[in-house]
Amino acid sequence: MSNFKGMAALKAKLDAKRGRIRLRYKYYEMKAKAKDLDISTPPDLKWFMGVMGWCAKAVDSIADRLVFSEFGNDVFDLNGIFNANNKDVLIDSAILGALISACDFIYISNDNGFPRLQVIEGYYATGVIDSTTNMLKEGYAVLEYDTLGQPVLEAYLIPGEVQIYRNGILDGTYYNKAPYPLLVPIINRPDAVRPFGHSRISRACMDYMASAARTIKRSEISAEFYSYPQRYVLGMDENAERGDKWKMAMSAMLRIDKDEDGDRPVVGQFQQQTMTPHVEQLRMFAGLFAGETGLTLDDLGFPSQNPSSAEAIKSSHENLRLIARKAQRTFGVGLLNTGYLASCIRDDYPYMRNQVMDTTLRWEPIFEPDSSALSVIGDGAIKINQAIPGYIDAQKMKDMTGV
Repeated sequence: MSNFKGMAALKAKLDAKRGRIRLRYKYYEMKAKAKDLDISTPPDLKWFMGVMGWCAKAVDSIADRLVFSEFGNDVFDLNGIFNANNKDVLIDSAILGALISACDFIYISNDNGFPRLQVIEGYYATGVIDSTTNMLKEGYAVLEYDTLGQPVLEAYLIPGEVQIYRNGILDGTYYNKAPYPLLVPIINRPDAVRPFGHSRISRACMDYMASAARTIKRSEISAEFYSYPQRYVLGMDENAERGDKWKMAMSAMLRIDKDEDGDRPVVGQFQQQTMTPHVEQLRMFAGLFAGETGLTLDDLGFPSQNPSSAEAIKSSHENLRLIARKAQRTFGVGLLNTGYLASCIRDDYPYMRNQVMDTTLRWEPIFEPDSSALSVIGDGAIKINQAIPGYIDAQKMKDMTGV
């Protein structure tokens, strides 16, 4: 145990990061409130704030395109392990959480000799990572919590051992033959500086969305004056009868008589508000957000004049395709590590990590091809197979087309 930081140190590490992770979940769930600059907001509208779904769109645009198909060259039957653990929901949940918080975890437990997989959100687990394998050297996870989010059941994990704590008291120690802790990180875009990755909801995304929310708030306030312009009356006798303001504004005929000197008041209207500056400013922030996330203005609610073909949509989302490809590579490492440790639990044997290095991961196409694209791919496959017989087989065709 002298080589490990210990459970207390990992809990302190998690507490330091939890606030930022929760903030990103608030932006994803559209519950984050942008700061009011207190310049143009009337006191009666301080409570109002526009709600934007751009951050959710940025995350879902990648998460919905990452569809895991199966493991290839699966000598350890990792497909069977994942299929028994509701593969579609498990992997989609892990990928979505990793895109939001930068890193989610999959906790592996022993359920009567068969591995049970459970996704743990990024704000309920952490550890010390091995940058070579992207697995943990030691880990900490909250397995159960009360209605206030306080830990009830906690786990401290090291290679070959899991310590379970209930309400802060050691409840039991369970041993296994896995060479690594049974807590696997699923990481989005890791690097040498930040091995636990980067969130899809970057600081720039949060800043642009907050500015856009304030723009919507200002446009709502301006819309009241746009719909009901302000009017004024100059030179009214202070002793004149005052009518109801709303009735006077909505009346089809307004009568104002001259006074005893023959003078009459001047009725005027302030220049009407226009919505154009707010629309242009919102479009500017949409462009900045789209550039940050690889989306297009069409994705953010500013449709183009002409409908696009499937190829045009694919071309306009080239940056999104590259981001999705990168995510497939990094998430694939985490899923392979999960299957590797789960097979150690299933077989009760400490397999070596390099025994699964030939196992591959197959994903559905990021962009589903339409009928014209299928025709082009088919023609290309025929020509390639004429040059290299049998090179494009049924499996490679499925990887390219999803069919």
